[in-house]
Amino acid sequence: MLPKEGQLLRIFIGESDRYENIPLYEWIVRKARSDGMAGATVLRGLEGFGADSRMHTAKILRLSQDLPIVIEIVDTKAKVQNFIASIDEIIEEGLATIENIQIRFYRSSKKTA
Repeated sequence: MLPKEGQLLRIFIGESDRYENIPLYEWIVRKARSDGMAGATVLRGLEGFGADSRMHTAKILRLSQDLPIVIEIVDTKAKVQNFIASIDEIIEEGLATIENIQIRFYRSSKKTA
């Protein structure tokens, strides 16, 4: 069970970024799971730009193969700090942010008779 306070790690990369012959976002999620992180979610952006100001968009007339990807990982401060340190060398281009957060759980309370 996570404490009520933690951190949100948000990693911004491109959909075409790769590591060890797989998409980088997939590698990061697998690494988070193997490191015992509480959870990870990958979000695919419809449009965005990064440091080079080049637009990436999912518009029909201008299909991009490099849409923005955001990976969100929530856990304790210590685990987030250790995880980001372990992937720093892997991410060649992108951005990561870390925010202090309050954690709240919502779970189904269905009981079987």
